Amino acid sequence: MIHIPIIYEDNHLLVVEKPVNVPVQEDASGDDDLLSILKRDLKIRYDKPGNVYLGLVHRLDRPVGGVMVFAKTSKAASRLSDQIRRNAMEKYYLTIVHGEMEKDRGRLENYLVKDRKKNEVYVVGKSNKYGKEAVLEYEEKEQEAGFSLLEIDLHTGRPHQIRVQLSHHGCPIFGDQKYGQDVNHPGQQIALWSHRLVLTHPTKKEDMTFTSHPPEEYPWSIWPSYTEKK
Repeated sequence: MIHIPIIYEDNHLLVVEKPVNVPVQEDASGDDDLLSILKRDLKIRYDKPGNVYLGLVHRLDRPVGGVMVFAKTSKAASRLSDQIRRNAMEKYYLTIVHGEMEKDRGRLENYLVKDRKKNEVYVVGKSNKYGKEAVLEYEEKEQEAGFSLLEIDLHTGRPHQIRVQLSHHGCPIFGDQKYGQDVNHPGQQIALWSHRLVLTHPTKKEDMTFTSHPPEEYPWSIWPSYTEKK
């Protein structure tokens, strides 16, 4: 049984810490997925008859862990989705990359295309009619042993966006086998973590911040002040 830590819950929101290597929703692997696990948990905890509603409003790649918000009502799902469309929901990530960026902080703007058959994303020119704009801002927090710890402010939620953009700019993420195979090794866990979400509550209209910290494992353990204290 996969344990899913609950960060916050009320009648409209369910905020959890997604475990690494668990798909967000059902996929071809047939492995147990986060959405199904949470629906089963709600059904048991609240003794709900029939199907349980839980709205998926954003996603994380399978190998990525950290904070995620789900909607417990259709009204909440609609309003959270609207925040995402307007870029009003702030999504921050921590990641450890090989090397260092050219500047301590900056903004990356690229155009991305996804090859669905290969499940890979590529950077293309602005003139490519299939390219979708991808924007993020980064800030270098720490540097040691050939690695840099970055905080990412994600402005657009394209598939594999952070991984592809950082690799394209010469700093592949530690453990990323897909976009950093030249410097990473099989079996390494990707060092990308959904660290913080800032959103407006769908009914209370209050600004809320939810935080999750990476595990005390290498390479996160290089900077223990950023990891979860067990």
